[in-house]
Amino acid sequence: MSAKGSPTGKQPTATYDSAFLKACRREPVPHTPVWFMRQAGRSLPEYRKVREGVPMLESCMRPDLVTEITLQPVRRHGVDAAIYFSDIVVPLKAIGLDLDIKPGVGPVVERPIRTRADLARLRDLTPEDVSYVTEAIGLLTAELGETPLIGFAGAPFTLASYLVEGGPSRNHEHTKALMYGDPQLWADLLDRLADITAAFLRVQIEAGASAVQLFDSWVGALAPADYRRSVMPASSKVFRAVAEYGVPRIHFGVGTGELLGLLGEAGADVVGVDWRVPLDEAARRVGPGRALQGNLDPAVLFAGREAVETKTQEVLDAAAGLEGHVFNLGHGVLPTTDPEALTRLVEYVHTRTAR
Repeated sequence: MSAKGSPTGKQPTATYDSAFLKACRREPVPHTPVWFMRQAGRSLPEYRKVREGVPMLESCMRPDLVTEITLQPVRRHGVDAAIYFSDIVVPLKAIGLDLDIKPGVGPVVERPIRTRADLARLRDLTPEDVSYVTEAIGLLTAELGETPLIGFAGAPFTLASYLVEGGPSRNHEHTKALMYGDPQLWADLLDRLADITAAFLRVQIEAGASAVQLFDSWVGALAPADYRRSVMPASSKVFRAVAEYGVPRIHFGVGTGELLGLLGEAGADVVGVDWRVPLDEAARRVGPGRALQGNLDPAVLFAGREAVETKTQEVLDAAAGLEGHVFNLGHGVLPTTDPEALTRLVEYVHTRTAR
C-alpha cells in the first residue's frame, strides 16, 4: 500500500495529513481533532430550514440536500471531519424493504424479519441501488478539500434488532429470543446484514470517504460472551471487507463499557467510547494498538460555559496518555443543544491541545 492511500488508488490524498486521520493512525497531531456524532443537523436552525417538509428518508436520497446538510456543521463549528448525512436504515430501504422513519419514533419496519423465509427479502446491495450516495460524496469531497469525510453504516446487530423488533426497542426481547432460540437463523441473518453493510461502506469509500464508522447503537444490551459468540463474527466480516482500502475504521456503541475490548478486537482501528467510562480506563480495556474516540457527555453542553470547559478538560486529561485521540461526544448531539456551545467546544479543544 502506498503511503498516501489505498491499494486501489482511489483514496483521496488531500485529507491524508489532516489532524483527524493522523489521530486515527495514532500519529502526532497539531491539535486534538474534533467532530460530533449527529453533528449534521437536528440542533442547527439551518438544518431545520432545509429539511422543512422533507421526510427523513427522502432527504437522505437527495444529493443536493445531503451535501448541504453534511457541510453545515463544518462551516459553523470548524470541526476537523464531516460525517456523511444519512441513516443506518438507508441500505435496507435501498434493497426494497418496506420501512419508514417516523418522526418522534424512528425506523419502523412494516413486516419484521423473524423466519428463515424472511431472509430472502435481504438481497445484495449494489452500487446502483445507492447511486445518490456516490453522487453526494463526489459533491462533498469537492467542497471539503482537505477536510476528511467519514462514511458510516449501522452494524449488523443494530440493523437486525430494528428488523426483528419492527422498530426501536427498549428490551430487544424479539431480537434476543431469536438469537438464543434459533442461533443458526440468527447467524445467517447477521451474515446477510454484514454483506449489505460492507457493500454500503465500500460504495462510500470508493466515492471518496476518508474513514468509516460502524454504529452498533444497541449492542450495549448484550453480555460480552453473547457479543463474542453471536455478534462479533458479523462485525468482523464488515471490517475485513473494507480493510483493503486502508482507511481508518471506527467502531462505536452505546453502553458498551463491558464490550470495549471486543469492539476493538472485532477489527476497529479506532474505538468509540461513550461517557460512562473515562478514556484512560477505556484504553486499559481496549489495549494497545488502537486510537480512542470520545467522550464528553452530550448533556454537559446544557450547563454553563465554565462547567462545559471543566468537564471537557477532564476528558482531555484522561486522554493525555493515549496513542491517538479523536475528541467527540459520548453519544450524538441532542436536538435542543445550543449550536454556539458546540462551536465554543471545538475552539476550546483546539486551543487547549495545540502543540
